[in-house]
Amino acid sequence: MSWFRFVLIFFLAVPEWAGAMGRPPDSLKGVRPAPTPGLLNGRNPIVTDKTAAIRLGKALFWDINVGSDGMACASCHHHAGVDSRTRNQLNTGQLHAGSPTANTFETTASGTLGGPDYSLTASDFPLHQFANPANRESAVVFTTDDVVGSAGTFLRTFEGVNEFGTANDRCGSASDDIFHRGGSNTRRVTNRNAPTVINAAFNFRNFWDGRANNLFNGETAFGPRDPAAGVWVVRKGKTTKTRLLLQDASLASLAVAPPMNDVEMSCTQRNFHELGRKLVHRHPLESQQIHPEDSVLGDLRDTSGRGLNTTYDTLIRQAFDKRFWAGHGDFGSPGQGEPYSQIEANFAFFFGLAIQLYEQTLISDDAPFDAKRDTANSPSGFNDQQERGLSLFLNGGCPTCHSSSLFSSAVAKVQRSKKVVGSRLVDRVVLFEELDGVGVARTFVDSGFHITSVAAPDADVGLGGKDPYGNPLSFVEQYVNSLADPDKPMVDPIKIATCELSTPFTSDFHSGELEPDKSSRKYCRNGKYFAQTPTSEVVAGELGEPGHGRMMTSVKGAFKVPTLRNIELTGPYMHNGSMKSLEEVVEFYNRGGNNFHNPQHPETIVFPHYFTEQDKADLVTFLKTLTDERVRWERAPFDHPELPIPEGHDDQARNPFGSGYAADRMLHIPAIGRNGRTAEMGELKPFDATLPP
Repeated sequence: MSWFRFVLIFFLAVPEWAGAMGRPPDSLKGVRPAPTPGLLNGRNPIVTDKTAAIRLGKALFWDINVGSDGMACASCHHHAGVDSRTRNQLNTGQLHAGSPTANTFETTASGTLGGPDYSLTASDFPLHQFANPANRESAVVFTTDDVVGSAGTFLRTFEGVNEFGTANDRCGSASDDIFHRGGSNTRRVTNRNAPTVINAAFNFRNFWDGRANNLFNGETAFGPRDPAAGVWVVRKGKTTKTRLLLQDASLASLAVAPPMNDVEMSCTQRNFHELGRKLVHRHPLESQQIHPEDSVLGDLRDTSGRGLNTTYDTLIRQAFDKRFWAGHGDFGSPGQGEPYSQIEANFAFFFGLAIQLYEQTLISDDAPFDAKRDTANSPSGFNDQQERGLSLFLNGGCPTCHSSSLFSSAVAKVQRSKKVVGSRLVDRVVLFEELDGVGVARTFVDSGFHITSVAAPDADVGLGGKDPYGNPLSFVEQYVNSLADPDKPMVDPIKIATCELSTPFTSDFHSGELEPDKSSRKYCRNGKYFAQTPTSEVVAGELGEPGHGRMMTSVKGAFKVPTLRNIELTGPYMHNGSMKSLEEVVEFYNRGGNNFHNPQHPETIVFPHYFTEQDKADLVTFLKTLTDERVRWERAPFDHPELPIPEGHDDQARNPFGSGYAADRMLHIPAIGRNGRTAEMGELKPFDATLPP
């Protein structure tokens, strides 16, 4: 499908499911992610057996063989969709460009030098502390640019895969200048906290910085931005690499990134063709226990109890149309060895879409908040404290960012019954107003991405970054640049209706500076006067002003607004993992956020509240009503195979890679069936409940 045919029709109005101020959002029950056109429907659907595709996706997500050295996708998303590990989880803050501490570990708040294999404690949080936690003007008593991320793979250089036998890739030694103890490399740690994959199916873009594109190109995370991406397709007996962009497939774009990331799962320089060669003839989850009552995989469980009684090759052929796997010919070759098969060459395509279909089953819509409603649309079973917390949430401005039934404004498109609805992707809002009411600053924002100033803007630019091809990740940065130079169109094919901007250009540009916005006037039948943009000369002039003048954009240090569903179980919080508990998060917003000065900080959105202690407790109590008991107890669809995960290192053991690598200390996650965790196992715990003092 050509990207020119991709038209977004859902930016024209705030959706009916967005919670209005003072009115609770609707239940999530009955709401589903918008389908990917052509994936399961149409004349020639890509997936011909959805059940087989979901089985394939769940197996791939939990299989430690996907990683070069034992890391699965689930290794960082095993606990309510996030990572609950507490040991060897610190990153130096490597994204803090230009900082002398970007590549060094700092002393923690508890007074101990952090670093590889460090065990987090409760007193290490929050990572930025004021003398008076309720007052952001009080003295800063501790700060660090270190980040609580997720332990991943060892730094090694890819040499080849093992198609049978041992599942670890063949990789050469490499010395790690950051993640090491003495002369031994330790597992590397990501530079951001892992967000939950539960309900991620509703996000228009994924990752904290939005780089997982809504359009899946079949190979990488970057959609139309990647000019070389494509899929091998058989047509009339010939197999050719074809440009393919699948709409509303951000989960697939997300899925294909970690397996090739040399911090998360892979030795450096590995590619998906090689991963396909490694896995295609293997039994899925071959070394991991499968619960006999696994809601998806139980019927395929091997009699040994480990792995499935089929192969990845068979599941792919069952799930996908044969035009993607039945071809013969030259699909590229490694440096040495046999040419790749079509299945191997298209493995990223199968991987991404299968995991998307699996993750689309991970919909959490049965929290206490989703119960029957009273006449005011509040859950009828709420007690007084929960009601007070809900009222504080609604009237404290929280729904400005945490809107809709998902409690996130990053959700752009959903399906309720047969109707698809969504909200605009770009907006122009009031950033702040002077106290005298005269001076007003307006700024462009990517809807669903906001600046909280939890970290310094240079510590991690987030949405303000660029993709590997030099394009801004931000939609509004692309839009403003295209207005300044019409010969440089936006790389992401989205439509922006200027008449629908909260603050249209007509509010602060005079008529002589404006010209008709012909591309959006057809969407503006009742507001054609507002369908105007500044001329390219005017825009270029504004971009030369400090702070970009009237073309200001709020993107540096902006991050995707996470869902609040199951928030009780998804700590640590924020993109840098800087807070351990809901109480710390509530205190942060109570003082108005803004740990660090960011000139684009949205004062009209995040501001001091001066909550009482009772208010804070009530708000936390309300947030806990967003926990789905199926998630807490890992009942279907949240059940899963066994998962061994590295959690720190063991000085008494030996690493199979040799003396230059620290041995793993393993955390064992047992296989869980459709009925969930047993009473003896107990429920999943909040992150802060697992930390020593």
